[in-house]
Amino acid sequence: FTILMLTLLVLLTVATFLWNLLVLATILRVKAFHRVPHNLVASTAVSDVLVAALVMPLSLVKELSAGRRWRLGRELCLVWVCFDVLCCTASIWNVTAIALDRYWSITRHLDYTLLTRRRISNIMIALTWALSATISLAPLFGWGETYSPEQEHCQVSQEPSYAIVSTGGAFYLPLCVVLFVYWKIYKAAKFRVGGRRRNAVVPLPEAAQVKEASHEPQMVFTARHAAITFQTDGETWREQKEKKAALMVGILIGVFVLCWIPFFITELISPLCSCTIPPVWKSIFLWLGYSNSFFNPLIYTAFNKNYNNAFKNLFVKQR
Repeated sequence: FTILMLTLLVLLTVATFLWNLLVLATILRVKAFHRVPHNLVASTAVSDVLVAALVMPLSLVKELSAGRRWRLGRELCLVWVCFDVLCCTASIWNVTAIALDRYWSITRHLDYTLLTRRRISNIMIALTWALSATISLAPLFGWGETYSPEQEHCQVSQEPSYAIVSTGGAFYLPLCVVLFVYWKIYKAAKFRVGGRRRNAVVPLPEAAQVKEASHEPQMVFTARHAAITFQTDGETWREQKEKKAALMVGILIGVFVLCWIPFFITELISPLCSCTIPPVWKSIFLWLGYSNSFFNPLIYTAFNKNYNNAFKNLFVKQR
């Protein structure tokens, strides 16, 4: 069982690294992707690649050691914890930025122009990495201790004040943002989706009555003694786009919450109540959170045909 679990963790690490690297390579090679919202996707892929390259391998080494002890020294412990908090926090906030971008593109599609979208997305990326760096570097300046040489423990600072600030800034605040955003996206998409509509040719007096009674959008043309009313049958292109965006954001948020909420609940409760959580459960919750970096590119590329076509072209050209 141990060999099986370690094999799965190695496969998860390799798959996370390769898949996010593929997304980055595609964005760099395809000129059509050198714009928003692909810069948000690229920022997410960068954070997830760093999780797979710098964080997950050292976590795997820790899992292999007896009693999950840290035998690599204090300096490497500080580096690992710093990159762990930095990359995972950046990944979470990048998901939040993607959700916000989809929300504004749906609810403010007239004001949210390409220029405005690019400027706001660049600001969100800068704030994401700045906040992540602030949270990750705080223990290096004396806010709690990450390494215990006597017990050979290496973990995120268990100082109660730091636990509250770090978990709030890294998870609970973005969680509130994404839940609010999805609720607003769902309301906007549901409001715009109309029922099935029809085209009609009715006498002019009846057309006036229908126009007053109907609340559905319609186009009325008067031709002598009759009015021709054109209404779309089914959903419009924008309604379909909004429903697709709502579905993508919903899945992205759902997977994000399921992957990270067990870890951050234990990270907040453990320092505050001085509870001792079994190491095996801490490892399960930690790797469940890491798996979010694997699911992110799968979700936002599965809902974009351009990525699927770009992947195919990338491999065809290489051949």
